[in-house]
Amino acid sequence: MNEMNKKRGQVTIFIIIAIVVVGLIALFFLFSPQIRPLFDEGVTNPHAFIQNCLEEDIENVVDELSLKGGEIEPESFYLYKGDKIRYLCYTNEYYQTCVVQESMLKESIEKEIKEAISLRIEECFDDLEEEYKKQGYDVDLNRGEISVELLPKRIVTKIDSTLTLTKDTSKTYDSFMVVLNNNLYELIGVAKSILNYESTIGNMDVTMYMNYYRDLKVEKITQDEGTKIYIITDRNNNNKFQFASRSIAWPAGYLNNE
Repeated sequence: MNEMNKKRGQVTIFIIIAIVVVGLIALFFLFSPQIRPLFDEGVTNPHAFIQNCLEEDIENVVDELSLKGGEIEPESFYLYKGDKIRYLCYTNEYYQTCVVQESMLKESIEKEIKEAISLRIEECFDDLEEEYKKQGYDVDLNRGEISVELLPKRIVTKIDSTLTLTKDTSKTYDSFMVVLNNNLYELIGVAKSILNYESTIGNMDVTMYMNYYRDLKVEKITQDEGTKIYIITDRNNNNKFQFASRSIAWPAGYLNNE
């Protein structure tokens, strides 16, 4: 009798554990919207679909821009380790301070991102429309304007498109936004400060920035003909922004008192 009671107790414990595990799994998927759609049939959230469709593409564009000085195909650049790095401050004279080449750096980069991802946005909305049609919805998609904004610690892409889905009832979705966690805004702020030194004094001490901004690594790599490559790296996430400057260059054979 004791043996039977023991077995019954064990079975009861196993049943309780199984119920708890099933409940935890259900709660996990209930409160994990990014994971749940993978197990659902079709598209359940248009906003999440657009976020997932575009996030990686935007991240790749931002990474490329950041490594090239804010322009995918820079016209004025220095070739460093095989990469074209844009001059953000430049003079071809010796002993002269450079002239800032892009006074609206933030706005210029926002425009570059927008132009680079516009086609991909169209493709993602095409895919979204097709998925809902497969599910039997009547789809009314009005495509709107695209805007990109660099903000503290994030990059926001807003798409003013309107999607209306009809099947038994109608529902409308609008103001699609894709948010990328990236602190390019802060890195550009540091770059602009460096450019101010380059254009007025002709040089700056990178250790000053690292003493003040402990989370940043700021490198200055001087080339033989006077160009300097500045590389600003966030130590926490390895996000970086790099650019070229040529200011107070010295002729070959002269000592540089930098």
